[in-house]
Amino acid sequence: MLAEVGAFLGALASRDLAGRCGQGLAHDSAAWAARKRELTGLTSARWAGSITKATNDRWSLARRCQAAEIVSLRGQIVSIEARLARPLDARADKRARLVRGYGSRAEWHAKARRLHTLKGRLTAVETDWAAGRVRAVRGGKRLAHLRHHLDQAGLNETAWRERWQAARMFLAADGESGKRFGNETIRITASGQVSIRLPAALGHLANAPRNRYALNAAVVFRHRGEEWADRVSTNRGVAYRIHHDVARGRWYVTASWQRAAAPILPMDAALAQGVVAVDMNDDHLAAWHLDIDGNPVGEPQRYIYDLSGTASHRDAQIRHALTRLLHHTHRCGAAAIAIEDLDFSDGRTREKHGRKKRFRRLISRFPTAKLTARLVAMAAEQGIAIVAVDPAYTSRWGAQHWQQPLTTPNRTPTRHDAAAVAIGRRALGHPVRRRTAPPPHDQSDRAGHRTAQARPETRRREEPRPRIPGPRSRIVPPGRGAKAGDQRAQHRSEHAAEQQSWQQDSLPLSL
Repeated sequence: MLAEVGAFLGALASRDLAGRCGQGLAHDSAAWAARKRELTGLTSARWAGSITKATNDRWSLARRCQAAEIVSLRGQIVSIEARLARPLDARADKRARLVRGYGSRAEWHAKARRLHTLKGRLTAVETDWAAGRVRAVRGGKRLAHLRHHLDQAGLNETAWRERWQAARMFLAADGESGKRFGNETIRITASGQVSIRLPAALGHLANAPRNRYALNAAVVFRHRGEEWADRVSTNRGVAYRIHHDVARGRWYVTASWQRAAAPILPMDAALAQGVVAVDMNDDHLAAWHLDIDGNPVGEPQRYIYDLSGTASHRDAQIRHALTRLLHHTHRCGAAAIAIEDLDFSDGRTREKHGRKKRFRRLISRFPTAKLTARLVAMAAEQGIAIVAVDPAYTSRWGAQHWQQPLTTPNRTPTRHDAAAVAIGRRALGHPVRRRTAPPPHDQSDRAGHRTAQARPETRRREEPRPRIPGPRSRIVPPGRGAKAGDQRAQHRSEHAAEQQSWQQDSLPLSL
């Protein structure tokens, strides 16, 4: 019965998507209402609303992908044109903002050909964008292309056809508060009994009153089952989606609902008990708890995840690692998690890192956006604030100033653990660099160097050492070396990475 209903509604959804794509930019609310009325006669008002809403969401997603592709293509074209304008083997000049040239004439010629290809793709995408024309495939473009490569995938035509039909089914219904069990179309009771409101064209197959079909299988939710039961018992809206896993031969139902926004903690209250700093990597999270003074407390924590395999496996791995991180934060008594504000969108092209395929592959699979979005959503439910800091030089300064001092006979912190300490200190407003004790009086600076752990309110804590009149050595005459004391590391924008009295923005990322 599920296969019959899913195939029938999937055909209507495919036809509705084709009509929506054909309307392009001329679509408006009147056209949406007309599409919904046409589907209501064949199904019901709620099924028609779910189908048209899914269609509009898919069309909007395709438009956003078009905009992102236009931005990406323009960036690649600008990068290639800048490098083609430079002589062969020319070095990069950051001060003059000049990129490096290509290494050989053959590479220059290949990039010139690629430039013409990218310009042609950009023209085609911009034409589609101006006309409001999108290309969407119900069931997935990858699965559609797999039809022509069955031998490489190890499938026959029958097995592929089963996957294709399962992917094109439509069995999704939005919830509605106030209705019985929170959903009038796909109804699941507190005991797990499932019943579906059949479309009008399939009403003769009903085995329950009011054109419904009751399944003889019970549903059990292992994750957040108690929260789901509370919503169902109080008739609050719950949306359901039913899909068929052909490989396992099982049917699955996914429940989702909208939760109330969690209150945002003020920055002072969030950092009052220290912070758990996290260094995100492609295969693990390195975390360390820091107290209010910026000192590491306890032992470093590592949460491993594997990003190979299917999308559901990757999502489960990330969710499990973040759950362990949140539990560790609760055990430490901290109310904030510090992360880096990473963005590798400009570093995934071949023009950025040349032939470094391993590094480009590493950046491409780095789940920065997914980790950040999932962490913010999960932390908000538990009242934990997320603080995003500038990622400049955290790994380098962490390894330089904190990896060796934190090493003991029973503990060997890695470079990522030291980077977590640097992230946490930056979130708390402390300088990342670790100050040493004042030197003895018989050296040239006369104990003018300050010690570590200068608080944010300490005046002149990030200024250079005071200039002592007179020559500093027998080689340098008096009056020379006026800038010798300014040893602050420079940021990518040619400014100091840690400004004087630097403080993290008071608005947490959880907002």
